[in-house]
Amino acid sequence: MLRGGSRSQRLTNLAQLLRPYNPSFSTAAARENQIQGSEGCTANPIPHCPARSTPKRAAVLICIFEGDDGHLRVILTQRSSTLSSHSGEVALPGGKVEEGDADDVATALREAKEEIGLDPSLVDVVAVLEPFSMKRPMIVVPVIGLLRDKKSFCPTPNAAEVEVVFDAPLEMFLKDEDRREEDREWMGEKYLIHFFDYEADNRKHVIFGLTAGILIKAASIVYQRSPNFIEKKPNFRNNKNVEKTVML
Repeated sequence: MLRGGSRSQRLTNLAQLLRPYNPSFSTAAARENQIQGSEGCTANPIPHCPARSTPKRAAVLICIFEGDDGHLRVILTQRSSTLSSHSGEVALPGGKVEEGDADDVATALREAKEEIGLDPSLVDVVAVLEPFSMKRPMIVVPVIGLLRDKKSFCPTPNAAEVEVVFDAPLEMFLKDEDRREEDREWMGEKYLIHFFDYEADNRKHVIFGLTAGILIKAASIVYQRSPNFIEKKPNFRNNKNVEKTVML
């Protein structure tokens, strides 16, 4: 069960705050990058480059709304236990780019509609963040959207993909509460993987790995401050457009 009402002044102010991350992509230099192949693809929602599938590309929707208590909340899912990969894990709505998708925003909105029944017309897309890299050859682009009227959204999870739809306070991903960490190493580089414990509707959830990393980044931008803990994430410079990515 999601908690919240219609769009408020706070969401309007948030949209203004996120304007520097606005997905508009109109400069000549950006258009030139569009045709440079996978090395020239950016996090902005431009028509997909021919080589976008190398590495594979995905997009997720960070859908934020204002809860009844006035705090910002984000919609999350628990993946179906029958899925062949990452079964039962908490995730943001999203998935791999498909041929018919015009851009990263289209991918995120399509997947959210398919997975949880979220009508794209209810979402104001206000930002596209830097891509996150995974150990396998895939990058994930976070798309931030604001849910204008929470009461208009009744989650209808696709049972084949999603077991539960729930929401959590966005600010929790900056707090050193109900959080633990594990040391990891990849290609000689040490980093931390973060785990956040959260209970919703009498169900216990653990938000970790890529999803946690994306939400730490999003919360840092929204609240304009660093987390109350050390992230210790490795930075990889893929190309001139994607200066920082996160390996999880």
